[in-house]
Amino acid sequence: MSKPVVAVVGRPNVGKSTLFNALAGQRISIVKDTPGVTRDRIYSDVNWLDKNFTLIDTGGIEPDSKDIILSRMREQAEIAIETADVILFMTDVRQGLIDADSKVADMLRKSGKPVILVVNKVDDFNKYMPDVYEFYNLGIGDPQPISAASQLGIGDLLDEVIKLFPDTTGADEDEDIPKVAVIGKPNVGKSSLVNKLCGENRMIVSDIAGTTRDAVDTKVKFNKKEYIFIDTAGLRRKNKIKEELERYSIIRAVAAVEKADVVIIMIDATEGVTEQDAKIAGIAHERGKGIIIAVNKWDAVEKDDHTMNKMTEDIRRVLSFMAYAEILVISVETGQRVNKLYETIDAVIENNSLRIQTGVLNEIVAEAVALQQPPTDKGKRLKIFYATQVAVKPPTFVYFVNHKDLMHFSYVRYLENRIRDAFGFRGTSLKFIVRERKEDE
Repeated sequence: MSKPVVAVVGRPNVGKSTLFNALAGQRISIVKDTPGVTRDRIYSDVNWLDKNFTLIDTGGIEPDSKDIILSRMREQAEIAIETADVILFMTDVRQGLIDADSKVADMLRKSGKPVILVVNKVDDFNKYMPDVYEFYNLGIGDPQPISAASQLGIGDLLDEVIKLFPDTTGADEDEDIPKVAVIGKPNVGKSSLVNKLCGENRMIVSDIAGTTRDAVDTKVKFNKKEYIFIDTAGLRRKNKIKEELERYSIIRAVAAVEKADVVIIMIDATEGVTEQDAKIAGIAHERGKGIIIAVNKWDAVEKDDHTMNKMTEDIRRVLSFMAYAEILVISVETGQRVNKLYETIDAVIENNSLRIQTGVLNEIVAEAVALQQPPTDKGKRLKIFYATQVAVKPPTFVYFVNHKDLMHFSYVRYLENRIRDAFGFRGTSLKFIVRERKEDE
């Protein structure tokens, strides 16, 4: 059985993200005094008294708002409510009980889920408790006074939360599930891709650049196998990052790549590959992740006999540092080749975890050395004594040589190409370490 899910919901700017960050123990949700900053729901694993659960932070609910973003946030919160086993309904003691709180309370009553009423920003219990009693008028139980910012009353709140959990919480099942981060410039179709893969409007999708500001994990099942997709904020050029919020988003996208096994870099086929795409791709390349380049909106491109070759050549030229990356042209709009991603992800994960026997590896290296002699300098010739693989994810190799300074980058690249010719390693970078040792060691 999966872990219980606890959703934090409420009006904008009542402190939901502050509570979420306090419980998660790290800055995961954007915290800002601007209503509507947390746009997508965010997940984190939390442990309290040996009870593990998943916490969901949501965008604020504006029950009557016609604003496109606020209305989409309301939809996100509704999905979170449907997903949750327990709901934390947050209110603000400083603002007092307002009409919008009553409307949110009505929505929660209809859900039939256990609800805990949380009254936030109670920094002084003696001073604010008379104001807390006002929230009994919502008719959804005893208010729990807390201060998320000062972390007051949170232990008592969590005690109430775990009382409402199902009897069996189950173990963490996600450890061995492949994690796939989806990154790219704004509006290339990242959220639309995840929506297509999971069959529901899990991410906010609109034509407003920068709609997805937080990285969100989505579990998807395909052919009896599970995957976790991480949708990330669209990355912009630095000179276009005017809001502090966008800066948080970039840090979060990097963090998403860190925890992923495979990274899908989405490129807009109508724009072609750009230098900005290269910078984004570099984040994944530097961290040794498996990489798939998904060229989206292929249906919107006028094609002839050379279009595919031209696109591939452009990608290989601009992203020359990752010639190993797999390229797949797709259309999220029509569904063209979207399911092919699963097959490609499986292949890339297998390659990123591939181990080569030492004897076989040294046979390939010896053959490569025989075909192209190692470099020399001032009468000294490079000698490779031995090669061995020491790690996976990414596959990492160590060469033991007589003179480390003779192991030029170009020769390392030559040996890498020979290893790739022999073993494939499509979709994954390879890491090489050169160690110097004396001939008699």
